[in-house]
Amino acid sequence: MRRALVLPVVSALGAMLLVAGCGDGKQADPAASAPPPAVTVIRVSTAEIRPATTFTGRIEGKEKVELRARVEGFLEKRLFTEGANVKSGELLFGIEKGLYQAAVDQAKAALLTAESTLKLADLDVERQTQLFQRNVSAQATLDQATARQGEARGNMLAQRATLEKAELQLSYTDVTSPIDGRIGRASISVGNFVGPSSGVLATIVSQDPIYANFPVTQREMLAVRKEQAANNTGPFVVYIQLADGSRYPSPGKIDFVDNTVNQGTDTVVVRAIFPNPNGVLVDGQLVTVVVETGKGESALVVPQQALQVDQAGPFVLILDKDNKIQVRRVDVDSVRGADAVIRKGLEADELVVTEGIQRVRPGQVVTPTEAKRGA
Repeated sequence: MRRALVLPVVSALGAMLLVAGCGDGKQADPAASAPPPAVTVIRVSTAEIRPATTFTGRIEGKEKVELRARVEGFLEKRLFTEGANVKSGELLFGIEKGLYQAAVDQAKAALLTAESTLKLADLDVERQTQLFQRNVSAQATLDQATARQGEARGNMLAQRATLEKAELQLSYTDVTSPIDGRIGRASISVGNFVGPSSGVLATIVSQDPIYANFPVTQREMLAVRKEQAANNTGPFVVYIQLADGSRYPSPGKIDFVDNTVNQGTDTVVVRAIFPNPNGVLVDGQLVTVVVETGKGESALVVPQQALQVDQAGPFVLILDKDNKIQVRRVDVDSVRGADAVIRKGLEADELVVTEGIQRVRPGQVVTPTEAKRGA
């Protein structure tokens, strides 16, 4: 019984071996049948590089206004979207007007009464003057009429001032924007009682142009001045490097150097002004300020993302004429925004791999796609 079970199994194994033996003896190579991996390459280019110094800076709005209530009352309306751009003179908050409108009406009525009293006093002085000239009235009577005229005029002026004050307080119930800029979050909700002691209702910061403040040490200031005096270099060119390593497209210019030195850090605050039409730079933002000076020199640059580093140092992957990957050791001079300045190791127009680096190895044939700089 046991022998009868073994025989079919042995026969099946023999058949499998026979089928396997009938093959060509070669196993399929998945790598050989796969298409070449795709990579993105970019040409090594030349750029004019000027000596540069980097500083840590802080963005500051050219104008910054904290809106506050100037009169007391319940906040009735908010007429803006938080974070939106507002124009100078635009109505932003509304405070209840009832009491202030009543004060204006009352002041107008008092002014009318005072003007009528003054008019009557003027007529009395005119009449008493004529009577005195005809020797019909005494000097004392004219003096009394003149005194009443002066009192009436003073009362009229006081009532006019009261009306102006009431109208001014009524105007304060409309909180408008004094500048063009971007408004932040409203700190007090509609329905709350507000007044001069309520704090800031909202903050408006102007957007274009905008400042970048950065501290410069006395040693750096002296070095720059000596460089300018020795080489007769032109004005500074100031750039901003953003958090992602990219360079803000519009250069700025230095418009202010503080007249005092911080004794704790021995630095002077320098301010540069930048155009900011799209609101990319935001008040309070931490940035890297790059100040370039001197004469520019031509140098080779590649995107930072093409650089790789191992124990032997930095290198890039380049593409030869047969679309094969080769390793090229390089000397990096400096980093400028999204680019790295290469001192040695590359030639202009060579193709370096920027994307797909992890999928390839030296000597491997690839399918390249060339990207344009700045794309």
